[in-house]
Amino acid sequence: MTTLNSFISSAASPLTTDAKKHYLTLSSYSPSYHLISTISKPPHFFNPTSIATKSRPFWPNKAVTEDREAVPTTDDQDEENASIPTQMEDVNNNTTSDRLLNAAIVLGVGSLAITKLLTIDHDYWQGWTFYEVLRYAPEHNWNAYEEALKTNPVLAKMVISGIVYSLGDWIAQCYEGKPLFEFDRTRMFRSGLVGFTLHGSLSHYYYQFCEALLPSKDWWVVPVKIAFDQSVWAAVWNSIYYVVLGLLRFETPLNIYNELKATFWPMLTAGWKLWPFAHLITYGVVPVEQRLLWVDCVELIWVTILSTYSNEKSEVRISEVSEVESASQPSKSPRDD
Repeated sequence: MTTLNSFISSAASPLTTDAKKHYLTLSSYSPSYHLISTISKPPHFFNPTSIATKSRPFWPNKAVTEDREAVPTTDDQDEENASIPTQMEDVNNNTTSDRLLNAAIVLGVGSLAITKLLTIDHDYWQGWTFYEVLRYAPEHNWNAYEEALKTNPVLAKMVISGIVYSLGDWIAQCYEGKPLFEFDRTRMFRSGLVGFTLHGSLSHYYYQFCEALLPSKDWWVVPVKIAFDQSVWAAVWNSIYYVVLGLLRFETPLNIYNELKATFWPMLTAGWKLWPFAHLITYGVVPVEQRLLWVDCVELIWVTILSTYSNEKSEVRISEVSEVESASQPSKSPRDD
């Protein structure tokens, strides 16, 4: 019994240095002894807390998970990124086609106009030299214009105003920085339509009204007509121009009103820097039937200013609306997927 107790106590007590060496020697030569000794190994060689202290760090896996959440790689994003070069190529193709179409329109209309002006006397060209054709073309075109004013004055003035307002908007777009053949055809068409349908006809009757209202030829009539022109008529026509352009752009009445309210006074005062000097000739020198032609020549400058103001206000308002809409939309989090 004493021997058994001593054996148990020796097995439970830590091994001495010689005993450890003897244990390692036997375990290296005897697999069975190694198995038995492993099973019966004292608790001193097995520290359960070492598993917790030597566990793998978790932070790399967490970082990878966070990266995946921050930058999700989905099939939709891959398709969107792959479609960006295609979209840019489509935009370039559309720009090139628009440029070619605009160039064709400008060259075609310009060639037609020059041909009409130069061939005004084609019935009498028999025996004429090219110098004679160029010499008599301006005079005979002027005679044809005066004849049109006698037969159909309203239509003649409508055509002139439509051409001038189209050219004025084209000049305005070039002044804004667009290349010569990259103009907005729809915008130019709107301006020309307003000039053709409204400015030519309304101006014809307005100048007739002015002559009936103030028929006197005294010197003081000219300043009175200029004052009336730059107060009443300028306010009426600028308002008509902005309202009709807004309707042609399919804008809401509230937007049209806000645009008119913002530009009414600046445009009226801007006209005072140009038109009083031009109207000294309009009401003091030019006959009533020829006044619209002179005014339309000055209108090339004025329509450029009008069109620039109108489209700048419209573009700024559209950009502000788009920014408000984008800001009001809630941002989509990657975790929402």
